[in-house]
This record gives sequence, C-alpha cells and structure tokens, in this order.
Amino acid sequence: MLGILRAVRERSLKSSRSGVYLAEVLVAATATLVAAPLLCVPSLAQPWAEQHRRRAGALLGRPVEPRPRAARRNIVWLAAQIGLGLSSGAVAVLLAGCLLLTLVTAVLWWAFPWTPWLPVVSDPITDWGAAISLSAVNIFVLSGLAALVLPPLAGAHARCCLAILAPSPEERLVERVTELTRTRVDVLQAHSAELRRIERDLHDGTQARLVAIAMRLAVADETYAEDPGAAAVLVRQAQAETEEAMTELRSVIHTIYPPVLADQGLAGALATLAARAGVPVRLDVGPLGEVPAAVEAVAYFAATEALANTARHSGATEASISVARDGALLRLRIADNGIGGAHPARGTGLDGMRRRAAALDGAVTVDSPEGGPTVIALELPCA
Repeated sequence: MLGILRAVRERSLKSSRSGVYLAEVLVAATATLVAAPLLCVPSLAQPWAEQHRRRAGALLGRPVEPRPRAARRNIVWLAAQIGLGLSSGAVAVLLAGCLLLTLVTAVLWWAFPWTPWLPVVSDPITDWGAAISLSAVNIFVLSGLAALVLPPLAGAHARCCLAILAPSPEERLVERVTELTRTRVDVLQAHSAELRRIERDLHDGTQARLVAIAMRLAVADETYAEDPGAAAVLVRQAQAETEEAMTELRSVIHTIYPPVLADQGLAGALATLAARAGVPVRLDVGPLGEVPAAVEAVAYFAATEALANTARHSGATEASISVARDGALLRLRIADNGIGGAHPARGTGLDGMRRRAAALDGAVTVDSPEGGPTVIALELPCA
C-alpha cells in the first residue's frame, strides 16, 4: 500500500501541487501505521525516520543533513504522528474518497438500484444532464477544499517532522566536535606529508646540486695553479649548477607559500594564475576586504589545482574564476566547459582541496556530471 501511495505522489509531482499535498498526507498517514511496530526497534527506527525527514525537507524546500541515532526522539515522533499524521490522513482520504465517488456516480448513475446523490452539492440524478452538471460542481468544490486544506496539513506535518527529528543542540555540538577532531587529524597528516615532500625535494634536488657545486669548486681550487683553463670551466659549470639550484629552491618555496600572494594579494595571484593557465580563463574579482593569509593560501591552491585539472583532464576550451567576500565568508567558484566526471575519489586533488578547506572550517562542493560542465565552489570563513 505504501509503495502505491509513493508512486501516486511521484506522479502528482508532475501534475499539480494539490496532488502533491494529497499524496504527501496519504503517505504520512499510511507510513505511521506501517512504521508503528518498527519504531520500537532502534536499528529500524533510524532509517525510517530519516526517510521521513528527507521527504519533509523536500516538501518544504529545506536542506536536511544526517543526524545522530536518537531512539527516544523517534518514539516522540511516532506519538506526534499518531495525532497529526492519522488525522491529516483521514481528511485526505475523505476528500479523495468523495472525488472518486463523484466520478463513479457521474459515469455510472444509471447502474445504481436507487437514485444516486453526490457527496457535497447534490440533487437526485435521473439523467445525463444532471449527472454532468452536478458532478462538475462537486469536483470544483472538492478540488477547492483540497487546495485550501491539504497544503496547510501537509506543511504542518512536514514542519512537525523536521522539528521533532532535528538534532538537539547537544547532538550538534557533539557532531561538530567530532568533525573538528577528524579534520584536525586530516590536517596534521597532510602537514606531515607536506613536510616529508619538502624534505625529499630539498634532499634529492637542491641539496644534491649544492654538493655537486661544492665538489666542482673544490676541484677547481686544486687545479687552478696547474691548469687555470680547466679551473675556469669548472667554475662556469658550478655557476650553471647554482642557477639551477636556485630555480629548484624557488619552486619548493612556491609550494609552501607562493610569493605572488605576499606581493600582490589574492586578486593579483589569481590574475597571474589565470594568465598562465593552459586554457583561456575569465576572472571576476569582487570586493575582498581584509582576507587572512591562511584563507588566501587555501583559495589560491584550490584555484591552482582546479585549473591544473582543467588543463590536463577536462578537455575544456574555457574556464572561469569568480571570487568575492560575502560577509564573513570568502566565496570562490571555478568552472569549465569540459567533459566533467571530476570526483575526489579519482585522485584529481579534490580531496586535498576539501581537507584544506575543512581545516579552516570551510566547505567545498563539486558539481561535475558526466559530459560537463564542472563547477567547484569553496566557502571559507574569514573571521
């Protein structure tokens, strides 16, 4: 029965809002009866209650986040359902039954062994003229009643469901502490990995070149008295090695904190990044105000990673970056017209972007369906 009612509700979403509210109230009432014995089992209560929260949030247009397991609140929700859900469902069933009776009576009035009457506005039906006119009046009146009564009932039921099943302040605090603990661990691990990478880059690159330079200069010092020409060649080679070592050192420093951020700020750094990207980039920079250095770094590295993925993987012909301050939040949006399919689990650097943002209590959303386009949005608190 519940499956049939759900199917009716899905079809009504495409037809009329009154049908949506009618189906919503019917599903709520029927689900209450079906769920009553299940809610006594905590393992079954949680998914059932969460399903009702999602449906209520969809009806009211509110985002619904997962909540901790709360058996007591589920039982309270059941008690409220018995009062509100069943009464609302009774009204919906009455209206639906009257509409159905009106339609049947209007078509089959001649088959009744007695003179039929319609449920709201009626006279004895003895011919097709009375059947058509009276049924039209009844359908109009019943539809009007449904449009007036069902939206408040469905809305009240949905708001009651969200209010009762919403996480308590204590649960939100516990969830927040858990999230911060998890992100702190992620940040510490990422920091350790970054230090290891920097140490490896310096050891294998810059340090090795400095050792080679020292050896060439030592040999040049020993051979200068006997062969000044050979010593000069060694000095020139050491000079070339020094320039290469400086280039590698700048590259390592750039990955720690880009000098362009310190010199030009976030707007200038993004402009430089857009000019050097592998695809044409449209940059839109709004008012930024005073942005903390840590937030600037996260935003810059996120844009760097996103544009690098765009150039290497997306096949895009253009991209865009928009950044602006919205109160206490810095909002950054990177988009491209590529093939899409970007996902943190595919090793595109998006997971690292998410960890960087989470360390600052920020959030990253990725919208990248197959076929594109790809849109990456960051929200970073600046307070």
